[in-house]
Amino acid sequence: MQQQQQDAAVQLNSAPVRDQDYWTWAQNAQASFPNIELSTPDRQAFRAGQHHVSLGGVELFDMYTGPHTVTQSKVVPIAEHEALCKLSLQFSGTTVLTQDGRECLLQPGDLALYVAHRPYTLDYAQDQRSLIIQFPQELLHLVQNQISQVTAVPISDESGLGKVAVPLFKQLALNLHILQGPHALQLVRSALEMLVTVLFAAARNHDDLQEDNPLFQQAVAFIDDHLHDPQLGPQMIADHFYVSLRQLHGKFSEEHQTVSAYIRNERVRRIRDDLANPAYRDETVQSISSRYGLTDASHVSKLFKQTYGETPSGYRNSIFSV
Repeated sequence: MQQQQQDAAVQLNSAPVRDQDYWTWAQNAQASFPNIELSTPDRQAFRAGQHHVSLGGVELFDMYTGPHTVTQSKVVPIAEHEALCKLSLQFSGTTVLTQDGRECLLQPGDLALYVAHRPYTLDYAQDQRSLIIQFPQELLHLVQNQISQVTAVPISDESGLGKVAVPLFKQLALNLHILQGPHALQLVRSALEMLVTVLFAAARNHDDLQEDNPLFQQAVAFIDDHLHDPQLGPQMIADHFYVSLRQLHGKFSEEHQTVSAYIRNERVRRIRDDLANPAYRDETVQSISSRYGLTDASHVSKLFKQTYGETPSGYRNSIFSV
C-alpha cells in the first residue's frame, strides 16, 4: 500500500508525458545513444513516455515503457572525464540489468548502477516505470577498476544503507518539477556522492568487492586527504608508503593512470564542484583553487579549459545563470 501511495504521488507531481510509439521511442533513444539496440515483443502495442530534467551535465529521466530490451554490446573508447554512469531506480514493474559478469533483478524500491561505455543489457519484461539518472563518472570520484566492482549490484530500500539512499532518490523523482538551478545540482551531486558508500557496502555484502591493488587504493586515499598541499606529488606519496617511485607508478599504471595526472584531474574536478556550489558563490576562483593546492590562476584556467572546454569563470556563469 505504501509503495502504491508513493507511485501515485509520483504521478501527481510529475509533468504530463506524451505517449510515444515504438518507432519514435527507438529513434529518439538511438539518437542520444547510438551504440544501443532496442527490441520489443510487440511493436504495435508498445507505448512509452518520459519527464526529463537537465542539471549541469546530470540528466534525470522519469520514464514509463512497455516490455522491451535495451542492448549495448560494445566497449566504447572514451576519455575518463567523458565516461557516463547511469543509475536506475525501479518504481513499478521489473528490470533485469546485466553488466560486468553480474545480473541483478530490480523490483520496485531497488536501484543499481551501470556505465554507458561498456556492454550491458536492460530487459524490461513488462510495463514498467523507473527513474534513470545519467551523470559523468567523475562525480563518483572512482577509477574504472572501482566502478566495475559496483555495477549491476542491487540496492534495496528494505535493507542496509539502502533504507537511507533509496528514499532520497525517490524524493528526487517526486520533485523533478522543481529541480532547477545550482542548489538543485548541488543536491543531486551530494546524493550521488553518498551513493558511493552505499554501493561499496552492497558490493561487500555480495562478495563482489576486490582489493587486488591495495597500494593504489591507499595512495588514492592519501591524495584525497592532501589535495590542499602544493607539494603533493609522486615522491611525497612514495615516501609516505615507503615504496619506490617505480613501484608506485607501476601500481597506477595497472589502473591505466599516472600519479601526476590523477592528482591534477582530481584537483580540477574538485575546483569545478566548488564553482557550482552555491555555498562558495562569493569566493574567487583563486581562493577555491588554493584550497586544492593550485595557486597560479592562469595555470588553473588553462588546466580547466583543457579538461572541460571552458574557463572556470565561464563555467560558474553557466551554472548560476540557470
